[in-house]
Amino acid sequence: MTTHAPPPSGASRPATPPASAATVLAALLDRSVERMAEAVADVRLFDREAIREAADVWDNNLFPLFWAVSTARAGERERRAAAALEWMAGLGERRRAWMTEQAAAAGYDAAAFLPPSDEPYTPGRDYRGHVMAPQGRLTREKAEELAADYDLTTATVRHLRVERADSRLTAFLQVVADRRFAVEEPVSPALLGVWLDGVTDADFASPGGGGVILDAGPPGIGMALGGGALLRAARGLYHPDDRSWHLSAAGRRADAVTPPRADRPGRPRRAPGGALGPDAHAAATFLHRVMLELRSVRYAARADHIPVLALCRAFSGAGTALLAAGSQVFARRREAAFREVIRGWADRGGPLLARGFARILEAKTGRTDLIETPGATDRTPPSPADGSPVRGTPSRAALVMASWTAAHTDHGTERPAAAQLQLALPPRPDDTAPGRWRLRTISCAEPEAFRLRTAAFEGAGPLVRVGAPTAARGFDLHRGALYVAAEDGWSASVS
Repeated sequence: MTTHAPPPSGASRPATPPASAATVLAALLDRSVERMAEAVADVRLFDREAIREAADVWDNNLFPLFWAVSTARAGERERRAAAALEWMAGLGERRRAWMTEQAAAAGYDAAAFLPPSDEPYTPGRDYRGHVMAPQGRLTREKAEELAADYDLTTATVRHLRVERADSRLTAFLQVVADRRFAVEEPVSPALLGVWLDGVTDADFASPGGGGVILDAGPPGIGMALGGGALLRAARGLYHPDDRSWHLSAAGRRADAVTPPRADRPGRPRRAPGGALGPDAHAAATFLHRVMLELRSVRYAARADHIPVLALCRAFSGAGTALLAAGSQVFARRREAAFREVIRGWADRGGPLLARGFARILEAKTGRTDLIETPGATDRTPPSPADGSPVRGTPSRAALVMASWTAAHTDHGTERPAAAQLQLALPPRPDDTAPGRWRLRTISCAEPEAFRLRTAAFEGAGPLVRVGAPTAARGFDLHRGALYVAAEDGWSASVS
């Protein structure tokens, strides 16, 4: 008998016959968990944004999913699921694109269940009625628009982050720029943010100098920064973070074609939904809390504290399981099925996660009857006194993320300059998951030196700890491609 290899991870599966809206909705939850597992499967290719994006979808869509699947009547379930999908896609084109892309990866056509999307984009208005600056694709026309409204020749870098996202590099650059237009009242400096995808070149050393030259054309995005720094990427997005943007030339043009705030056809104020049974509600509240925990990787300092892969294993197939539980004919059976779903998550998570799951359920729902928690096991940490080896800085590491922030004032508070690194470190001999690299995030205040070149991201390379304990302490990776030094040391050890 001939066997066929499974499709590569993340690849679109062969299209299946037309599915129901409920099946697509459940598949999107399953695919979200799969996507997060793929993003952390090898932390040397860690994709923090993919985890954040997949988890963020379920912040305000998880309870509509539970409501949609919690009925035995197929027609009612289909009506509810279609409403949930429409609500989910209503957040914007980026969310809609994510839905169609991830549904296709699961073998379904989500677009078949969504209303047409042919409305042109228009900026929103804030509570004062002022048109708000958009986030848009960076083109030559938009680059010229920015240069006309802001003096880029004297702009200075506030923040730079270069980060791995699977097999490609991304970057975020924030610069402070003077306005070329008059403002009505004293306001904070204008901040221009640029997100770059498909970064091919990065060369930066702090503190650099003033001035930004922005070139956005068919070959890609090029940015020359003061002090000889540069960034090149395949594509980019921009966003002026400026409360006075409505007074700029671009803002005035947008204001002329943007309808008043009260007249804009908007998304419904409330998500579709209804009352859930006690056990379904407990399952929804619990899973929602877990999704928020997964989403917290958006903060780099949290990323190495969240057991993403273990959580994804525990919740694998959650959408399919919830659809089966909610489709039970009688309410009592549905509630029992939701209880079994929760216990299945705890069983797959193992004793350590199960104890954490039980704490979440008790804190968020007051329920202590859903998970039987195993007793805690005593673990004695190794110490030099008992002959255990003392762990030192590994000789190799792979750079996942590097960022630098200039000293600045934020809402009246003085913020010192800072640097942050995210490193993939080799497994320890005593690790419980042999062969798996681990993630470590470290930061320092007032770095004495920060240098970064693209070569620092070329996989695992030699990591050298430099400086005597009483002098500047730093790290050198890939023979100078990354070099960061700080006199006051780091927030955590690299061991």
